[in-house]
Amino acid sequence: MLKPTRAVLAALIITSILGLWCNTGVAFAQAPVAPPKAPAPPAAPAPSVTLTLGDTSSPDTIALTLKLMLLLTVLTLAPAILVLLTSFTRIIIVFHFLRQAIGTQSTPPNTILVGLALFLTYFIMSPVINQVYSDAFLPLMNNDIGYQEAFNAGMSPIRQFMLKQTKEKDIALFVHLAKEKRPAKPDDVSNKVLVPAFVLSELKTAFQIGFLIFVPFLIIDMVVAAVLLSMGMMMLPPVMVSLPFKILLFVMVDGWYLIVGSLARSFH
Repeated sequence: MLKPTRAVLAALIITSILGLWCNTGVAFAQAPVAPPKAPAPPAAPAPSVTLTLGDTSSPDTIALTLKLMLLLTVLTLAPAILVLLTSFTRIIIVFHFLRQAIGTQSTPPNTILVGLALFLTYFIMSPVINQVYSDAFLPLMNNDIGYQEAFNAGMSPIRQFMLKQTKEKDIALFVHLAKEKRPAKPDDVSNKVLVPAFVLSELKTAFQIGFLIFVPFLIIDMVVAAVLLSMGMMMLPPVMVSLPFKILLFVMVDGWYLIVGSLARSFH
């Protein structure tokens, strides 16, 4: 009875192994096969700009190329020209002094102040701009004058504007620093002396106007601080109490009208 039992057990083991192997094969056979990935679409071509240099014998082509280079150079230097050779410096500094004197930290915002300063600069400098356009730009575009003549004609009205606003001692300072001869007349002052002297004079004038703007608002701050101290309200910030009174004073006297009008008249 022992041998048949062992034979039966061996048969059962072999049958189980065969069944497991068959089930595994069926499972693998029934497993879904992942489809191949589709190729990625090609990237869209980006536009490119190509600058080439070629030979030409046409004078008109050469003149047009030089004019384009001159225009790009002027556009590159435009921010420095706007800030240093116009009335923009004085106007923007006075506006910032006004905002600090009133006590509003960000009202009006810088965008409004800079935009207003730009439009006031254009308004004040419009006679100079028109003269530069008619005396230098148009003749250059019509090939009536050369580049050197156009530069001299364009700088002449700008120099006249800067000389009217520049103090003599500032010019003397930079003449001494540059170790140049004392100019006999205003036309003898070089541009490298006139430009920094003009900026220095504009800074001094702007700070003088800023001081005059600060005085009435400072008086209001002192009066409010004295009243609060006499009432024993030491924990209340005087700036918080004086701010409405300063705004009320500025509105009652029509401060923007006075400031803008005074700035525009200061350049004439």
